[in-house]
Amino acid sequence: MAGIDLRAYVFLDSLQPQHAAFLGTVAKGFLPVGGQASLFIEISPGIEINRITDIAVKSTRVTPGMQIVERLYGMLEIHHDEQAEVRRAGDMILREIGGEESSRIRPEILSSTVIRHLDDRQTQLINRVRHGHMIIAGQSLYTLEVQPAANAALAANEAEKAARIKVLEIVSFGSLGRVYLAGEDRDIDVAVPAAEHAIKSLAGRTVKK
Repeated sequence: MAGIDLRAYVFLDSLQPQHAAFLGTVAKGFLPVGGQASLFIEISPGIEINRITDIAVKSTRVTPGMQIVERLYGMLEIHHDEQAEVRRAGDMILREIGGEESSRIRPEILSSTVIRHLDDRQTQLINRVRHGHMIIAGQSLYTLEVQPAANAALAANEAEKAARIKVLEIVSFGSLGRVYLAGEDRDIDVAVPAAEHAIKSLAGRTVKK
């Protein structure tokens, strides 16, 4: 499949409970459950994600949770109880597009911010646009912005593994990925390095700006 640019290739060994439940509020495909393995793939041109989905579902037993075509990019999320099955689907896709996992763009953190002890007037603004938990006054907020967008899924999943946080929002498609997490200071302070380390540990190619 000539001309396809692999922007993100994000494998999650085990969807955390909140992350899986969050996908149930935003995904329009077959919904995953906690503990399943998951793969997020982001490409351009976006319309080609239809062909990527076709390869995955015809060659393996994975289930598609999200297939999104937006202005610039396309994103696919697939999942299965067995990690090996998800890995095999990823291998089939990479073979078809003539790439490998390291062909993805090395993700870049654009913003990583902790806001301590939110005022209740600001929590109301956040709660109106979130799809996950609510944040309440006095809790702390962590926001992360990353590109390519699909890497937001990895950051959120690893943060939930590491700390007792609340997942407010995960945007894993589009030009930029975003994560909103809430919790007590001690939990946010554990979640932040976990999320950042997950992103920084991914190898990939560097894109000139």
